[in-house]
Amino acid sequence: MENEKKNQSGPEAALEAVLPGEIEKRSFAIIGQELKERGIVLDPETAPVVKRVIHTTADFDYAENLVFSPGAMEAAKEAIRQGAPVVTDTQMARAGINKKALARFGCPVYCFMSDPDVAEAAARQGTTRAWASMDKAAALGLSGIYAIGNAPTALIRLRQLMMESAVRPRLIIAAPVGFVNVVQAKELIINGPAPYIAARGRKGGSNVAAAVCNALLYDVY
Repeated sequence: MENEKKNQSGPEAALEAVLPGEIEKRSFAIIGQELKERGIVLDPETAPVVKRVIHTTADFDYAENLVFSPGAMEAAKEAIRQGAPVVTDTQMARAGINKKALARFGCPVYCFMSDPDVAEAAARQGTTRAWASMDKAAALGLSGIYAIGNAPTALIRLRQLMMESAVRPRLIIAAPVGFVNVVQAKELIINGPAPYIAARGRKGGSNVAAAVCNALLYDVY
């Protein structure tokens, strides 16, 4: 068997021997090295979020696409320390947020997209469920962290609710992915009143929204 390993050629020969517990550490080392090779110097305050998103997506464009409002990191961490709720627009994002880290700070996480009353409200009003789910979050007084990774209509409605003083998010993670109204919806948040972390442009996704949440949770001390 040992001789077989020594004589391996082809794709197998290029594989790294990495223990399971060291994979993430090795991944972040590679990310750091590649950022250096690209001449990209991250802000030390926001670097944990940017690196976590790159780790999740293997996409170095996020080193430039992720934008942060002044004070967003501290606002987010203070909200987490105080056990603020997290509201997402997909069950995938909700599932991707580390539950042990949430429990450490007592932060509940909500996604109303599958709720019957949200579906009924969307059908009655002729809106999307994402739009109606923001109405439900506002009605419940959930002024916490809004992690939006799929639906630009959630951001559009959230902006309207903020302008009506119906909700005051502690942070908005604006990371929908796609083509229709995605860029415009993110710009509404970037030019709005709430602290934000936004994936500018078309890129994003539920995994990105969850990764930003996790990075923030891991960075609180």
